[in-house]
Amino acid sequence: MSGTKNLNKLSASGILISLGIVYGDIGTSPLYTLRAIFNTVSDGGQRITPMTVLGALSCIIWTLTLQTTIKYVVITLRADNNGEGGIFSLYSLVRRKARWLVIPAVLGGCALLADGIITPSITVTTAIEGLQVKFPYLHVVPIVLVIITLLFIIQQFGTSLVGKLFGPIMFLWFATLGILGMVYVVQDLSILKALNPYYAVHLLTTNPMALVILGGVFLCTTGAEALYSDLGHCGRNNIRVSWIFVKATLIINYLGQGVWLLQHPHYDNNLNPFYQIVPPPYLLSMVALATVAAVIASQAMITGSFTLISEAVRLNLWPKVRINYPSNEKGQIYVPSINWLLCAGCLAIVMIFQKSIFMEGAYGLAINMTFLATTILVAVFMYMKKIPVYAIVIFLGVYISLELAFLAGNMTKFLHGGFVTLLIGAALFTVMWGWFVARRIKNRFVKFVEVGDYFEIIRELSEDTAVPKYSSQLVYLTSANFKHEIESKIMYSILQKEPKRADVYWLVHVDVVDEPFTQDYTVDFLIPGKLIRIDFKLGFRVEQRVNLLYRKVIEQLVKNGEVDITSQYPSLKKHKIAGDFRFILLEKHLSKFSKLSMYERTIMAWYIVLKKLSMSEERSFGLDSSYVEIEKVPLNFVSTDDIELNRLPL
Repeated sequence: MSGTKNLNKLSASGILISLGIVYGDIGTSPLYTLRAIFNTVSDGGQRITPMTVLGALSCIIWTLTLQTTIKYVVITLRADNNGEGGIFSLYSLVRRKARWLVIPAVLGGCALLADGIITPSITVTTAIEGLQVKFPYLHVVPIVLVIITLLFIIQQFGTSLVGKLFGPIMFLWFATLGILGMVYVVQDLSILKALNPYYAVHLLTTNPMALVILGGVFLCTTGAEALYSDLGHCGRNNIRVSWIFVKATLIINYLGQGVWLLQHPHYDNNLNPFYQIVPPPYLLSMVALATVAAVIASQAMITGSFTLISEAVRLNLWPKVRINYPSNEKGQIYVPSINWLLCAGCLAIVMIFQKSIFMEGAYGLAINMTFLATTILVAVFMYMKKIPVYAIVIFLGVYISLELAFLAGNMTKFLHGGFVTLLIGAALFTVMWGWFVARRIKNRFVKFVEVGDYFEIIRELSEDTAVPKYSSQLVYLTSANFKHEIESKIMYSILQKEPKRADVYWLVHVDVVDEPFTQDYTVDFLIPGKLIRIDFKLGFRVEQRVNLLYRKVIEQLVKNGEVDITSQYPSLKKHKIAGDFRFILLEKHLSKFSKLSMYERTIMAWYIVLKKLSMSEERSFGLDSSYVEIEKVPLNFVSTDDIELNRLPL
């Protein structure tokens, strides 16, 4: 609890860290937002008029106000899970209210991952394209491919050292945005009319291309989700205060670009208003700074994707994958499979679209789904906190309407690249949804029995010298949530498949709790000295190193004199040698799909494929394979009741 209070404490260093971690994506949106809007206007045959410019700028300003400031900074940041944020942290807070909430959580998570592929592609490409202002015939694609490749290569080494530089660099970036914009704003103060929402309403109600323009406007707020996702790294107060500075510089820069557009009504699609307001002598320096800012934005999306997947694995929403910890810094994780998946996706996007102007169609549509999902989950959270129903209805009404309008605007880009992110998101959804549903199907067939019914036979088996000793200490991982229950398959493994005599039987259960960093355990001596159960309660952001956690508990129990792990073989007991340990993992499988519906059979077939591609159970639990045995057991025995045989007389 104190850790959460310290995290939310306002400090200069916290504000600087927030600038470096949180705002990379939304901070680089001036590179392409106004260009995207006025390219569509120009392509639609419309002239660029003062009302169009003021209307577009007003839409941007009020989108940043309603969507980013009010929804995320003011409201959503309150939904912290012991100091942690993000769509899966939010889902962990509210999932007990309704089972269907997994649907928006999975949709939002998949959309964020899809966005993680588009963000590096468009931001780095747009930044490098600034060189074409001075060198029109420069081929930027090879440069972009090299930068993106290097970015993903360095992930495996950790980014803690580089991360310390992000804050000052992003401060310089935002300060530069503000200065560049202000130089033009003072040339035409009439641009400040855009602060009036009237111009946004007028544009949306009178312009026949309103929906298309909205699709471009939406780009100004992509990255708003990061304000919530990085809550655990920066703290609520630091994010709120730093956003004041960030929002001011963003708006000033947009207004400055707007003045340039008013001065150049015959807009050329090959020009980018952002680079046009940069004084020529400073162009190369600005391209370099924009490139670094784009890399920082990409880095934020990549590390966010790693965190998202690690949470999904522990919430049983993604197959088990290898997760590395390249440094001791909190939150520093590296997921190799996701890293190279994102890398391949980014390189493919760059090579397919070639220019950032073509990538704009693919950008925004996926993240729109995340915004909608977050709105639904936040509304449930508000209900849990007993917020008045009328306030929840107003919140839902405003933001569902706003985000559906943006969705309609983004759908106009579907054939111009939007289908790419939807395809990526759909592919990711099949993985998350397939894994989640398959586990639910398997759990239907898990049969539990009263462990107390087997106390006597377990005690007798442990002392039966006629049965060869299988191991001194025999450990089973159990999914039974209640201490008086045990899977029938574990008892089948101990007593029937191959009678397994041991000095002590251990049952280990891991429960992933809704708090992020909980590390608690309990010990229950079901049969003193013979059958012991350990229950771990681990947060959804805690690495499940069962091997080390189990050893730690054993060390404490031995130190307290609660257990004796000395080998019972006379020759070893004489010298006080510890007995051997063996883990048994039961790999449960459905022996027959015939009783499942077509949908469930398809899900299980897909699950089998995902299972083969995922990390093994022993590696995911951090177990040493040298003393782990895998036993395959059927979840459902095929009955012979429906088989009719006729015995013929001899």
